[in-house]
Amino acid sequence: MESVDELLAKFAAGDRRALSRIISRVENRGEGLGEILDAVHPRTGRAYRVGITGPPGAGKSTMASRLVQEARREGRVVGVIAVDPTSPFTGGALLGDRIRMQDIGGDPGVFVRSMATRGSLGGLAAAATDVADVMDAFGMDLIITETVGVGQCELDIAAACYTTVVVLVPESGDAVQAMKAGLMEIADVLVMNKSDREGADRMAREVKAMLELRGRMNGWDLPVLQTRASSGDGVAEVYREIWRHSDFLKDSGLLEQHRRGNIEHKIRELIEARLHDDFWSDEVLARLHAAVEEVMDNKKTPRQAAGEILSAAGG
Repeated sequence: MESVDELLAKFAAGDRRALSRIISRVENRGEGLGEILDAVHPRTGRAYRVGITGPPGAGKSTMASRLVQEARREGRVVGVIAVDPTSPFTGGALLGDRIRMQDIGGDPGVFVRSMATRGSLGGLAAAATDVADVMDAFGMDLIITETVGVGQCELDIAAACYTTVVVLVPESGDAVQAMKAGLMEIADVLVMNKSDREGADRMAREVKAMLELRGRMNGWDLPVLQTRASSGDGVAEVYREIWRHSDFLKDSGLLEQHRRGNIEHKIRELIEARLHDDFWSDEVLARLHAAVEEVMDNKKTPRQAAGEILSAAGG
């Protein structure tokens, strides 16, 4: 196996195989993870990060492929992170990137990686943001993260990306259901895909009416666009709105604020993970198991048991 130094040297020289191997180590939390992430961090911050989410079957993969094609026409180098349902047998991505991204997989200016959710509630693998950092450091201009789209509040997408594209279809329910799911709260660009289907125009009108009642979010007028990603109709407009939103974030100072928030979130996550690992020693786990029995026998309450465990651990 190559050493971390060897991998990083090849990575810095633009070796795509080294990129793939480093991503594998990052995704699997493998050997030299901390060293790798520390090494790539100073080279991050150039790529623009876009999230694509929405209900299953909305056409997110097709939309991602079409947006990549738009970016390639402008000469941008693109990284795609396709977050797939976790296989119950292997723990890996159930759907391969070759199946989902056939139209762009052979382009040398595109790097596609499928990742498993590993049970993440929002559909975004815990390692996906680290993989985006690696792609950023490798020199990608645009990074698109496409999520499972479980139809719930996928706030992790908004936290990890600068512009979030929410893709809906008429069959995914009416505008009220979209609002209840929280999708419109995280959207920066709202897309009604498969707009040739019955009900698309009505749903688009309802969404626009709701947005008018809600008003602007941070000064941004949320666009509602209609597309047919399968044929490419309307995708160029979605692509333009992504970059218009990018300009808005830069001009308003919100992009820097967003990046600061992402960094703070990452630091908090790392601290909490370290505290968790340091706290749950074998001795503390033994106390926990004993406390469970005492609570079951009504000798203590859960709150009392937790307090005693923390006190014994010096907390």
